[in-house]
Amino acid sequence: MTKNIKMEQVEQFLIENQNAHYRLAYSYVKNKENALDIVQDSIFKALKSIHRLEEIKYLKTWFYRILVNTSIDFIRKHQRMMVMDDEVLDGYLPQTEDEPTDIDLLDALDTLSPDEKSLIILRFFEDLKIDEVAAILDENSNTVKTRLYRTLKKLRIEIEKGDLE
Repeated sequence: MTKNIKMEQVEQFLIENQNAHYRLAYSYVKNKENALDIVQDSIFKALKSIHRLEEIKYLKTWFYRILVNTSIDFIRKHQRMMVMDDEVLDGYLPQTEDEPTDIDLLDALDTLSPDEKSLIILRFFEDLKIDEVAAILDENSNTVKTRLYRTLKKLRIEIEKGDLE
């Protein structure tokens, strides 16, 4: 495959899936500007290292790995400073209507480590298969299943603890 064809396919993938990439980054940082910065940084890293993508059929997992790692790096660098988007803040304000909210789930997700959060986000929010999650996280599928089970158990305990308070 020539370099130009590969570059065109990568560009097309990035454009067609920009909303999914933003949503994934946003699920980590919960801030519009930071999520956009992460996506932009991930695209830059991907285009800079496009020569490492050996087969185009692995494009999605290759880019998701870059995006997840960039998100986790951002969180680690900015641990003390977390800016919340208005939409997130609105979730904590009293509801004017009878809108169901998943505040318990959002709070419980925030207690997870970045690696645990990645498992939940990729598997359930991005609806990826276990094998895809394993490829993105560069782990064995059985390891991902075990860690996912353990993380779900931890998440359930956190949500139940929140219900008791």
